[in-house]
Amino acid sequence: MKNEIKNKTRRLPSWLKRSLPASESYSKTEKILNSLDLETICTNANCPNRGQCWNRGTATVLILGNICTRNCKFCSVASGKPLPPDKTEPQRLAEMAKKMGLKYLVITSVNRDDLPDGGAEHFKDCINTVRKQCPKMKFEILTPDFRNCEKQAIKILGDALPFVFAHNIETVPSLYPKARAGGNYENSLKLLKMVKQSYKNIQTKSSIMLGLGETQSEIEQVMKDLRSVQCDRITIGQYLRPSKNSLEVLEYVTPEKFEWWRQKAISEGFSWVMSSPFTRSSYLAEQEKTHD
Repeated sequence: MKNEIKNKTRRLPSWLKRSLPASESYSKTEKILNSLDLETICTNANCPNRGQCWNRGTATVLILGNICTRNCKFCSVASGKPLPPDKTEPQRLAEMAKKMGLKYLVITSVNRDDLPDGGAEHFKDCINTVRKQCPKMKFEILTPDFRNCEKQAIKILGDALPFVFAHNIETVPSLYPKARAGGNYENSLKLLKMVKQSYKNIQTKSSIMLGLGETQSEIEQVMKDLRSVQCDRITIGQYLRPSKNSLEVLEYVTPEKFEWWRQKAISEGFSWVMSSPFTRSSYLAEQEKTHD
């Protein structure tokens, strides 16, 4: 019986099959990123949306290197001892934004527990440098949890407003020990709450993956917990195993169920909701409205 379940989850359902396009726009995005030696979460996390996003001429940049100080089992980003922040990265990022003609830029990073501010200063420098070259640019930052330096990080980031502040809850609390051992559910909620309390008119955002063995009541509780800290936006997507060392998928959630979750999130009071098998934290992040 166990083998039967494993074989079912290994077989990718039809709604999750997607190929990389070979378009001119995709090639142009790839060339710009490579020429400026910029990392993206698209490639480092083996995101299934890379083809679609690069074809649209957009990408989520990964700053502060591609080596994480943690080793979350849902992620394929390399773990180890990262290099010091690259001071040339903000300028290269600005050049990318200009060449690609971006109007909305999502910036994320690996966990940098080795840095006293968790990398907040570098986030700030990246935003402000891009803003000098592209004054009308809108920003979204997807940050780590800034473990043990939350207040300091939030204060530093205050010099780079405005932006959408995203921090992913990732999964339900009961699965943290196996999926996100370096994280802390309560601390992630606290970070979102602190950001909301620190800055007026800022939108906060979080994301959860489905298919790791969570229950419906647990997902509903996560939504309530996020709304209790006034989180405005939520993305809900299917967990897909990004590498052979990552956790296995326990369930492929149907598109119909994702639509049900979308409606549920709206009813909970989230003002911006993305929910589908291919949804990821920064997927279609530039959309101003997702529902009325």
